[in-house]
Amino acid sequence: MTTQGQSVWLGSARRPVRLAMIGFVGVLAILIVGQIAGALFFDTGFGMKEFLQPHEHTIVLVTEIVGALALLFTGLYFSDIRGAIEPEPDGFFDIVSLVCARIAMVAIASVVFVMFYEVVSRYVFDKPTLWANELSLWIAGFVFLLAGLYAMQQRSHIRIYIIYDIMPRWMRKTSDVVSVGLIWGFTFALIWGGYNEARDKFFRMETFGTAWDPPIPATVKPAILIIIAMVAIQALSNLIADWNKAPESHAPIEDIDETEIELIRRTLKD
Repeated sequence: MTTQGQSVWLGSARRPVRLAMIGFVGVLAILIVGQIAGALFFDTGFGMKEFLQPHEHTIVLVTEIVGALALLFTGLYFSDIRGAIEPEPDGFFDIVSLVCARIAMVAIASVVFVMFYEVVSRYVFDKPTLWANELSLWIAGFVFLLAGLYAMQQRSHIRIYIIYDIMPRWMRKTSDVVSVGLIWGFTFALIWGGYNEARDKFFRMETFGTAWDPPIPATVKPAILIIIAMVAIQALSNLIADWNKAPESHAPIEDIDETEIELIRRTLKD
C-alpha cells in the first residue's frame, strides 16, 4: 500500500542510497552480533560504558560511526517511499521532516531490540545490564520529539474544524497566520529561556546520575530546543504551501481513512 516504485525526491540517487543503506546495516549487524556474542559467551565484549568513550577503543568508534551512517542512509532511503496515507511532500523542509521521521521509526525498533536483549540477557544468561532502561529512555526522548515534527509535517496534530469550517476564506488565512505566530512565539520564548541551560548542560556533558551514567541531559535538552525550532519552521512551511490551496471542508466521515482500515483488516486476517 506504499508507492515504493516511485521516487519521492531521491530520483536517480535512490539506488546508490539503497545500496549504501544495505551495506552499512549489514556491517553494523556483524559488529553488533560480535559484541553480543563476546558479552554473553566469552566475556570479551565491550560494555556500554566503553560506548560513551569510543575514542579509547577503535572497534567501538567504528561501530558508532557505522551505526550513525546506517541510521542516516536508512532515513534517507525510506523518506523516498511515501506511505499510502501520507500526503505528497511539498518543499525542501518537508523532506527534512520525513527523513527525521524515518529515523524515529528506526529508533522505535531499536528500543524494542534493547528491551529484548535485556530480557534474554537477564533471564536466559543471568547477565542483567545496567544500561537497558537508560538507553531506552534516551532513545524514546528523541522519538517523542521527532514524532512531533512528523505530526506537524503530516498536519495530523489536533485541529478543531467546527468553527474553522464556517469561516470565510480571509478569516481562515488570518487564523492560520495567528496560529503559526503563536507557535513561533512559544518557540522564541522556549529558546530564550532555555538556551543558557541547554548550552551549559552540553558543554559540561551533564550525565544522568545512574550506574551507567549516560549524558542524557546534555543531549536531550539541546535537542528539545533544536527540534521545537524545526517544528516552528515546518509550521511556517505548511502555511506557505497551503496559502493558495482551495478551501477544504471537513466532516466526521472524512476522518475515517479507508486505506488504514483495510490495512488493519489484513493484519487481523493474517
